[in-house]
Amino acid sequence: MLPETVNLDVLPDRSIVMASTSSTIVAGSQVTLHFSLALRGGDIIDSNFDKKPAIFHLGDGQMLPGFEQVLLGLCSGEEVETTLEAKEAFGERNPRNEQVFPLEKFEHLLEDDLVPTKVGSVVSFKDAGGFDLPGVVKAIGKKTVSVDFNHPLAGKAIVFTARIVSVLPPEEQAVEVRLS
Repeated sequence: MLPETVNLDVLPDRSIVMASTSSTIVAGSQVTLHFSLALRGGDIIDSNFDKKPAIFHLGDGQMLPGFEQVLLGLCSGEEVETTLEAKEAFGERNPRNEQVFPLEKFEHLLEDDLVPTKVGSVVSFKDAGGFDLPGVVKAIGKKTVSVDFNHPLAGKAIVFTARIVSVLPPEEQAVEVRLS
C-alpha cells in the first residue's frame, strides 16, 4: 500500500527513490541524505553532496549516535548544520590508546624499501577477535615505536551538515527503480 503523499526523487545515477513526504525521521526510518563532515576551521573531512546520497536505517549502526541524534525529527527536504563536540562525534582522545612497542616488532616494516614505515604511517594490527586495528605511528626511537590507536578525529569537534533527500517510516518498504 502506498502512502497518500509520495515523493519520487531521481538520483544522479538515474535510480528513483520513493518516500512519503510527510514522514519525520524516527528510530528505524530509512533515511536518504547528503552530508558533510568538517573541522571547525572549514576543512572538509568527508562529503557526498557531489555524489549519490547515503541510504541507511536510523539506529542500524552505520552512523554514530551523536550524528543520528541530530537527524531525529527532520523531514524530507530539510537541512541541518550543527557542531558536535568531540564526545558526541568520534569521542575524546584516550591516552591509553597510545602504545609503545619494542623496535624489533617493526624492523621488517622499517626496512621495507617499497612501502617504508615512518612517522604518520598507518599500521594495522589484529585484535583479540582477529579484526584489524589500525594505528598511526607517532614516533620512532632508537629502541621503541609509539603508535596511536585513537580514531584520527578523536578529540575534535565536527561540523555536521545534512540535507534530507527522503524518509521512509520503519513500517514502509523501499522501492527502487533503475532507469537504463
